[in-house]
Amino acid sequence: MELTNLREPTEGCRGPAAPVGSRSIDEILAAARRRLRRREPEQAHLAARAGAVLVDIRPAAQRAATGAIPGALIVERNVLEWRFDPRSSSRLPVADRYDLPVIVFCQEGYTSSLAAAALQDLGLHRATDVVGGFVAWRVAGLPAFGPDDLFAQRTTLVPATARRAFT
Repeated sequence: MELTNLREPTEGCRGPAAPVGSRSIDEILAAARRRLRRREPEQAHLAARAGAVLVDIRPAAQRAATGAIPGALIVERNVLEWRFDPRSSSRLPVADRYDLPVIVFCQEGYTSSLAAAALQDLGLHRATDVVGGFVAWRVAGLPAFGPDDLFAQRTTLVPATARRAFT
């Protein structure tokens, strides 16, 4: 089978030539961010206090390992669009209008940019994200709690008799 419509590999690329019209993740991220009015952590905090919906899209294990923001709505990335599309039968009650101010954050502010752009594609024109994500929020000294002690959580699930065998 012969491949057609391929571009020459870019400098430093070790893989096959990319299909014509494809974009790198860096190009996709830059395009997403050009559409957003991204918020610094302090701005996001103030907006949330004024009624914006702050949404944590990180996986549960990442939240447990690094902490969380009090009051943030937890909607993991894989279901975000279904939960915020006002037309979706799976939407959250808060997602009932297109002018809803939604501020998405992830760990470092990359995935959240893509997620906020996806919300804008649904029509939520005020969706944006936090520059630097949860890491920047923590560095700014804004309200946060955790991380959870994962080992302590696991040991509570093991019967005391089994724990004694390993101590």
